Amino acid sequence: MPYDHRNPVPRSAPPARAALAVLVCSAALAGCGAASEAAEGTQGPGAAATTPAAASRTQAAPAATTAPARPLAGRTVVVDPGHNPGNFRHSREINEKVDIGTARKECDTTGTSTNASDGRAAYTEAAFTLDVSHRLRKLLEARGAKVVLTHDADRPFGPCIDERARIGNAAKADAVVSVHADGSAAGHRGFHVIVPAKVREGAADTGPIVAPSRALGEGIVTGFRRATGTSPANYLGGGTGLDVRSDLGGLNLSTVPKVFVECGNMRDPKDAALLTSGVWRQKAAQGIADGIVTYLQG
Repeated sequence: MPYDHRNPVPRSAPPARAALAVLVCSAALAGCGAASEAAEGTQGPGAAATTPAAASRTQAAPAATTAPARPLAGRTVVVDPGHNPGNFRHSREINEKVDIGTARKECDTTGTSTNASDGRAAYTEAAFTLDVSHRLRKLLEARGAKVVLTHDADRPFGPCIDERARIGNAAKADAVVSVHADGSAAGHRGFHVIVPAKVREGAADTGPIVAPSRALGEGIVTGFRRATGTSPANYLGGGTGLDVRSDLGGLNLSTVPKVFVECGNMRDPKDAALLTSGVWRQKAAQGIADGIVTYLQG
């Protein structure tokens, strides 16, 4: 409590009265200081001298607590890092074909990479996707989601594209996002999100997931563009940032909403400069996370 200079102790007061006034003022100051420390949650030297009135004021105005926002509590998201870094050592296994409903297709590929230049080694798509997936997992878990990775470079190769779909299905995921980077021609720039076409053939039946997958894709397009400041691909999708495909086993065999995110073109120098930046990769993960939240809260 600040000293009130409007009512100072009179200079002409008798010594005993003046001493008493100083004692009362000092006690009041000590009480205010202790109350202030208690309100801040500290235990300073004055805490033991807190007066009953100060303690009462402290109890009457407890510090406000705000629970962290967890909008994805109770939701499961499967994050699928495109391509295993070990795939290149297992060409025979990843070249074996699996059923994707509409056809048979290779188990997986090694993915693409940036061009090596100026003494810098190429940056592989597999390294990129794993890094972004780790960042994405952290962001989603902070928002309350249960996150399942299809792999964490913890196996020699794979999983194959059909197994990746089964992982999402078995998790009964609310959303599945497969993280990738494209390997198109130089001059082709920007990101795009691949969503499933309507397919019903063999083991594939995407009918139930076409609409929700598109909604998920649209949410990610918006979130990704806002977070990264990059534009939708200038070489497909007509500027919408969406590409509809029927030839991807990971989509054809999924029974839960799923999309692929191609974060940029590793073969274009300007896009490659972004993809190799840790700061930008964090923005990419943020954009994907924001899109997932938008979809799941919609």
